[in-house]
Amino acid sequence: MEEPPPEQPPAEQPPADGEASAGPEWNIPPNAPACMERHLEGAHYRADGALLLGASGLTGRCWAGSLWVFADPRRAPSEGFCTAGVQTEAGVADLCWVADRGILVASDSGAVELWELEENETLIVNKFCKYEHDDIVTTVAVLAGSSQAVSGSEDFCVKVWDLPQQTVLHSYRAHSSSVTCVASCPGKDTVFLSCAEDNRTLLWDTRCPKPATRIVCSACNHLPTSVMWHPQKSDIFALGDENGTVALVDTRNPDSALSSTVHVRRITGFAFSTHSSPLLASISEDCSVAVLDSDLTEVFRNRSHRDFVKGLSWSPSDNALLTTVGWDHQVLHHTVPIPTGEASGVNCVKE
Repeated sequence: MEEPPPEQPPAEQPPADGEASAGPEWNIPPNAPACMERHLEGAHYRADGALLLGASGLTGRCWAGSLWVFADPRRAPSEGFCTAGVQTEAGVADLCWVADRGILVASDSGAVELWELEENETLIVNKFCKYEHDDIVTTVAVLAGSSQAVSGSEDFCVKVWDLPQQTVLHSYRAHSSSVTCVASCPGKDTVFLSCAEDNRTLLWDTRCPKPATRIVCSACNHLPTSVMWHPQKSDIFALGDENGTVALVDTRNPDSALSSTVHVRRITGFAFSTHSSPLLASISEDCSVAVLDSDLTEVFRNRSHRDFVKGLSWSPSDNALLTTVGWDHQVLHHTVPIPTGEASGVNCVKE
């Protein structure tokens, strides 16, 4: 028997005279810029699903930037559908959430900035802007407990911050070249990682008289560019290099690292999923997104970005949804095949 044709939705009726047209409301909040810069530098979900974006304009005479929060991530990067936004005085090199309302920013100006959502989360207000570094701040991370943070810069320095007191607690010059990434250790507020263009990856514990220990991993023979701790194993971290190699390194035995050449250019970021056996997502200057299982076997690949991919985050409401952003101004939502036995939330499609 022939199947009936699929039902068609009723035709949309034009609004009557004097009525507003139906559809999503375009309403730029107070102080939000009218236009978002082209180069998207980072993306981070909050626990409730709000999406934080950082943008930079890198082609004009002045490197400006902006911060944006979207309650509905599917609306990003359309400025008119943000819940809050603010212009920054320089480009945004890196950013992350601090608890629920704080936003920590690494600035091209050499400043570390702390912003906070106010006025029912429609306003982003600056809490401090500190020029403790002598060059571009390339990377920031919030330590466990959310009262301290760490920053890295092209001035070769790593600094530990007391956020409530707005001061630097420790300043270290253990690297001999630009610091490319710092990463906090889950559950340990004194432990973090850093890597730099001096080809060194350092494990830090600020409780120790000599806080930095070098981690030598033979699996990565090129300059390290990105690090991230495993969310469940405090001795394991992901390491990426400028050649596109990804390694899972055990701090107790770095030479036993599991590695794979996942990309063909520099790794720009990692994100572990919340699955019982977490998936590792990686992004790169080869314009691709890859997702790997615990054996570093590829389970997903997407090449829709048309420029460097610079930020990524797993959705807290759907553990199969990965969001990525890049210098092509795209915000892409990827549905990743989930491991057997894992439950998924709402199935979202890539936009």
